[in-house]
Amino acid sequence: MTANDYDFVAMLWTNSNGVGVNPDDSKENISKYLQRNPNTSFVAIENNEIVGAILAGHDGYRGFIHHTAVSVSHRGLGVGTKLVNAAVDAIRSEGINKVVLVAFKTNNLGNSFWEKQGFKVREDLYYRDLRINN
Repeated sequence: MTANDYDFVAMLWTNSNGVGVNPDDSKENISKYLQRNPNTSFVAIENNEIVGAILAGHDGYRGFIHHTAVSVSHRGLGVGTKLVNAAVDAIRSEGINKVVLVAFKTNNLGNSFWEKQGFKVREDLYYRDLRINN
């Protein structure tokens, strides 16, 4: 994935139930993320159209998957699994040993997918955030 993919990827994320897109996901912020993590985010393309995308990277210690989506017309074909495998392999190749993600509890389709990918639910943690700029 590159910053040039942003408009198509943002549309895919926005139109995918269970993907929480917010103002922090601006083109500027995603571009900065991709500059910092140039080898770990991917798009799936068919007939010159982006049909899937995964935004992933690391901080030097932990890998993170932020947004993953596959167009409805391409679900169930292994596109999501290929994207996850590519991101995890890329993160692993950079010396990172663990990948984490956050999924909405109500996203049954997404949570089923993540379980099949081997991601386990952590019941011993609270997810917390702090908005530092309005």
